[in-house]
Amino acid sequence: MIKTAIITSDTSIDHDTGPGHPEKPDRVAAVLDGLKKNENLIWKNSKKFDEEIIKITHSKKYVDQVLSSFPKKGLFFLDGDTIVSPGSKRATYDAVGSIVTAIDGIERKKFDNAFCGVRPPGHHSCKEKAMGFCIFNNVAVGANYLINKYNYKRIAIIDFDVHHGNGTQDIFYENEKVLYISTHQYPYYPGTGSEKEKGKYNNILNIPLPAGTKSSEYLDAYNHVLKKLQEFQPEYIIFSAGFDAHKNDPLAQFNLESKDFYEITKRTILATKKFTNGKIVSILEGGYDLGALSESAHEHVKALQEIN
Repeated sequence: MIKTAIITSDTSIDHDTGPGHPEKPDRVAAVLDGLKKNENLIWKNSKKFDEEIIKITHSKKYVDQVLSSFPKKGLFFLDGDTIVSPGSKRATYDAVGSIVTAIDGIERKKFDNAFCGVRPPGHHSCKEKAMGFCIFNNVAVGANYLINKYNYKRIAIIDFDVHHGNGTQDIFYENEKVLYISTHQYPYYPGTGSEKEKGKYNNILNIPLPAGTKSSEYLDAYNHVLKKLQEFQPEYIIFSAGFDAHKNDPLAQFNLESKDFYEITKRTILATKKFTNGKIVSILEGGYDLGALSESAHEHVKALQEIN
């Protein structure tokens, strides 16, 4: 049986974004409470790591700027909707640590794949800029860690969050070792993600879809993702797992069902397993309706566990 780990951090709930903010501590609680009903998961806490590795992805200037911005009390705005509080520092570093912990666990054969149920999310964070609730780009740090520590040459990042991961695209636009694929509502926040944005090495694939996209339309479009993956032959998959394409999500206008996230995950694993040997790390991005988020994450993790 596939051994799937859930990597968590007790500090995720300490990242206070203020009253009424959609990226709230309850999100992680909803995900983890749902997964605790699954008795076959391996649970691990995010471990400490060499924080210098963040500077492979983000500039030293930006990392220093973020460090100095965490307030002693109250809230501080990194941009119009990216807010930090005193508890945000540890949560932010533990979110990065979760993907490092997941990768190390897979490489040491302690488990086969992993889902990181942490916050803040990361895929809007650019090399030198916080935005869209994101401080450090967790998946980008993970991909660079795979390249620098474990010498991987072909990493595919698949971002099914309803918003385009402009930060991840920005960081890897000229990196032939990383294929970035995004399905997203377009035109919509953050305004990037047209089909014309292809990367220096044709290593970016954007699949912009209109508001109102239904399950059947989305899964038809997802065939382009699978085709690109089979051409690239990735050695490792990283999911930017945002669940805000769900029909109940308040921040977007896609109409996916919870079970579609099982299908997305399953199809991806089946299309790439002969290249990756099942090496997959997934990390939570968006998803703002708590019920839909819990159900969708459960479906995603169920597929991680099932596909031999």
